Amino acid sequence: MESGLFTDVVKTGLDVEALDTVLPREQQPDLGKALHDINEYQRRLFANRKHSVLLVMQGLDASGKDSLIRTVAQAMDPAAFRAHNFGRPVGDEVRHDFLWRVSRHLPARGEVVAFNRSHYEAVWAERLWPVSDHCSDDWPRKYETINSFEQHLDREGTRIIKVWLNTSGEEQRKRLIKRLDTPRKRWKFDQSDVHGWQARGDYLRFVNEVLPATHTPWAPWHVIPNDNKGAARAVVAQLLADTLKELAPEYPQEDHCCIEEYRTLLTGESGQ
Repeated sequence: MESGLFTDVVKTGLDVEALDTVLPREQQPDLGKALHDINEYQRRLFANRKHSVLLVMQGLDASGKDSLIRTVAQAMDPAAFRAHNFGRPVGDEVRHDFLWRVSRHLPARGEVVAFNRSHYEAVWAERLWPVSDHCSDDWPRKYETINSFEQHLDREGTRIIKVWLNTSGEEQRKRLIKRLDTPRKRWKFDQSDVHGWQARGDYLRFVNEVLPATHTPWAPWHVIPNDNKGAARAVVAQLLADTLKELAPEYPQEDHCCIEEYRTLLTGESGQ
């Protein structure tokens, strides 16, 4: 398996811990240019309202999902951007099927939505920490359900960008310690963080199974080296910028008759 900006995970025997967690400097995109492009082409996406983008961010605790979403969000018009964080399912989320809670937050045409965690929690985190006695353990069936769900979204005009932020064990340990030592970040900790660190090996074992099973032509996974947060942000921003350019390369065609009529009303003169 080749390492690089985007790793092809459609192979047996995937081991994300064996993949690169540091991106060579020469492969790092220009973050400033990517954000500039996002700013322009998100407007075009919103103006056309034919397509939407769903950015799925997945990674271990302290992988920087929140800060990465904040980075790309600063370049977007908030009228057409939303972010949603998915924690452990509670209440009605437990009583419905596992896709119910994400379906309510999908982007409308013209929108970009970022998921901090997602429906994928049901096929790795919930295998370690079941949310109810009724959780199905038929994982291959859930993979098929996810693939069909994402294919339906793609056919309806929603482009899905799925990102796994690949962080080494040592880098995750350092970030967790830094979080402990930073008072304004300590609120993020609860007992699940302790369990998450202890279960890192099991969690990644499930990730190694899930990524190849749900890597499809309509919703491929992008495995991003994540030990350098700045480099990871640049890669994801470039991914988003490229997607927006593809979906909305131009503004919609203006209505010349309407424009001239409006100009006449406003100025009393017809346009040249």
